[in-house]
Amino acid sequence: MKTDARLDTYVAKSAPFAKPILAHLRDLIHKACPSVQETMKWGQPFFECNGQVICLMAGFKEHCRFRFWAPEMRGVMREHDGFGRITKIEDLPREMRRYIEQAATIAASGKQTSPMAGRTKKPKAELPLHPEFAGALAKNKKAAAALKAFPPGRRREYVAWINDAKTDQTRSRRIATAVEWIAQSKSLNWKYESR
Repeated sequence: MKTDARLDTYVAKSAPFAKPILAHLRDLIHKACPSVQETMKWGQPFFECNGQVICLMAGFKEHCRFRFWAPEMRGVMREHDGFGRITKIEDLPREMRRYIEQAATIAASGKQTSPMAGRTKKPKAELPLHPEFAGALAKNKKAAAALKAFPPGRRREYVAWINDAKTDQTRSRRIATAVEWIAQSKSLNWKYESR
């Protein structure tokens, strides 16, 4: 049985009621899928089979949670509301081991889809350049080229910083600073970035 010491620590630090539930789930997962790999993601125990996440578990102050990762297992979660709010081992269905085996089979088949697959981020619209900032960039071709080459988020930071200025004096000062830093390909918060 391959285990991850971080999960030992996670279970040990869990609420007293949660420890036996988490230990039971962990043991059940290893029995249902002997090749399972343990890992921690987002501060919670995850279990992977054949490089695919099959499930995760978590302990909270008053309940535990268990989820299958693959959307193909959603039917199982609908059958048993207890997966989201487990307060005792008896809240788990008797078929739990079979469900975990089913999730491992889906992962092994290579047909498992990620729950993140359907999510597409809409790109944020470009913010309009303040006319004074556009004029300063027109005078400094190096800064204009560097700003254009920046990733969208970095460009947005500078433009928003200038657009949010409350006074003309503040805006002018920010524009001068921005043009200088942009020409050096520095981000707005370059002073705080680790070197």
